[in-house]
Amino acid sequence: MLKQGLHQKQLQKLSPLQIQIIKLLELPTIELEQRIKKELEENPALEVNEEKDNTEKDEQKETNDEFSIEDYLNEGDIPSYKLLSKNYSVNDEHKEMPNISGVDFKESLKAQLGMRQLSEQEYALAEYLIDSLDDDGFLRRDIQNIVDDLAFSQNIMTDEDTLERLLTIIQDFDPAGVGARSLQECLLLQLERKHDVDDTTKLAKQILNEMFDAFTKKHYDKIIKKLNINDDTLKNIISLITKLNPKPGGTYSDPSFKVVQHITPDFILENESGNLILSLNSSRVPQLNVSRSYADMLTDYDKNKKNKSKDQKQAVTFIKQKLDSAKWFIDAIKQRQNTLLSTMNAIVDFQKEYFLTGDESELKPMILKDIAEITGLDISTISRVANSKYIQTDFGMFLLKSFFSEAMYTTDGEEISSRKIKASINNLIENEDKKKPLTDDALSKKLEKLGYKIARRTVSKYREQLNIPVGRLRKEL
Repeated sequence: MLKQGLHQKQLQKLSPLQIQIIKLLELPTIELEQRIKKELEENPALEVNEEKDNTEKDEQKETNDEFSIEDYLNEGDIPSYKLLSKNYSVNDEHKEMPNISGVDFKESLKAQLGMRQLSEQEYALAEYLIDSLDDDGFLRRDIQNIVDDLAFSQNIMTDEDTLERLLTIIQDFDPAGVGARSLQECLLLQLERKHDVDDTTKLAKQILNEMFDAFTKKHYDKIIKKLNINDDTLKNIISLITKLNPKPGGTYSDPSFKVVQHITPDFILENESGNLILSLNSSRVPQLNVSRSYADMLTDYDKNKKNKSKDQKQAVTFIKQKLDSAKWFIDAIKQRQNTLLSTMNAIVDFQKEYFLTGDESELKPMILKDIAEITGLDISTISRVANSKYIQTDFGMFLLKSFFSEAMYTTDGEEISSRKIKASINNLIENEDKKKPLTDDALSKKLEKLGYKIARRTVSKYREQLNIPVGRLRKEL
């Protein structure tokens, strides 16, 4: 049974300023710069605080004299909708910049398809196959499923044999290996294109055809024994196969459109004779202020105008909203800077020995809660600060969250950082015998000799976090 009733509840609602701060806190410096540019474009009451010479000031004053609030309120010249936040009409012309992208390998395949003599239906089927390829150039879908899709969605009746024949045609296109249904088939298609078929190529085909699983798992002893070859021959075969392209679809991206990611540090830490000096990287972030002329015009209008029309009241309300929005945005930027600095100062103080030396062994175990207790901020706030932010030091640039690590203990009961153990694992693997790489169990035993008593499964977890493959996949001849 449904009942109606009145209830009192206490709910915490975020103010517009708090929402602004939360959103800005998550942004790294490069994205903050873009966010400020966007706000400057959208809010005429916000401006960059730049020092102007006398000439510029005179020009600005002259412009202000010529420009008044009446420009906003002239009903004869500007329709009322122009004074609202969504200031565009359905009849307005909207121009958009076209998206520019690199060369699409699917378009290249379709161009090659056009040079083949096919019936209209065969051409449509082949195009459908090309569109079914993924970004790597592979056909991941089952042929029978494609037959069913064509029947139901395109009302085109075909069979597996026809699609197999058309796929064979596509597999003959450039780049070599395109249209393959597996990595094994992709590599074999590329070997088939080789004109200089020597013994190494023949053996490579045999390995891929008959011993692909053993090859991927690096069971080289089995391959050597079955083919009755020596280590040098197998090295030549491996060299040939590893030069093949496992993702042929990626070869057609235009290098001129390649995206290069440049990391801009959010903090700069300098060591001046043992004194650590932290600063925010604000070189790309402009100083902002509320437009004085914009605020003065509104003040003058409020003083001089008593009887305002409905449209004029809407315009004044709109302008006040923009002024409030500008103030909130500036305050949010300032609070963001204060929060970032207080959090980073706490991290630097906590890890002072590390930041003085750059020695990873000096890193202490540190979790978000530790910094939250020092700063008096919420854990979620510390998380937002640490996420996607970088610090530039004398010994490199680092992601803030990389300084956070759980605590581990030595056999003597000493508390150490998990990063120190990871560094030890990495060092052990770098210096291992590549013909007999260390298993996770062997790594665990070696770490115990170093004083780190950790389980094999923990070693496996740390190894995976370091993006290091298991022992058998690290094996070399």
